[in-house]
Amino acid sequence: MNKIYSRPRIKIPKINFNKISMNSLKLRRENKKTNVKRFKIIIILLIAVVTAKIILDAVNPIFDTLCESKAKSIATIVSNEEATNVMKKYTYDDLFTVEKDSSNNITMIKSNIININEISSVIAEKIQKRLNDVEKEDIEIALR
Repeated sequence: MNKIYSRPRIKIPKINFNKISMNSLKLRRENKKTNVKRFKIIIILLIAVVTAKIILDAVNPIFDTLCESKAKSIATIVSNEEATNVMKKYTYDDLFTVEKDSSNNITMIKSNIININEISSVIAEKIQKRLNDVEKEDIEIALR
């Protein structure tokens, strides 16, 4: 045989398209699987957040009412105790003066404004001090 073309041929490796497509299909399947897993996780987290929000929205008014009633209860107890403690030091004669006529009938009752104002300011001050010293109270809600 005679050579027509004397230069050596360049050998180009064969590309097997079947192998490339199979590998790309495997990668695509794996990507789909991971994407589906991610999507499921996102949906589960979204459902959990929405459920928590619904529960908190339902419980919040109840919690606010309980806190308000507990605060009123504490304030009432403190104010009654402090008013009782301050008033132990005073008598009726310290607050009012009773004037009578010659036949011992009451003609007038004068209030001693200075003592009354002093008592009310002392009571308010002591109540405020006690309320500032009140520690945090735990409030529980039964979710049954």
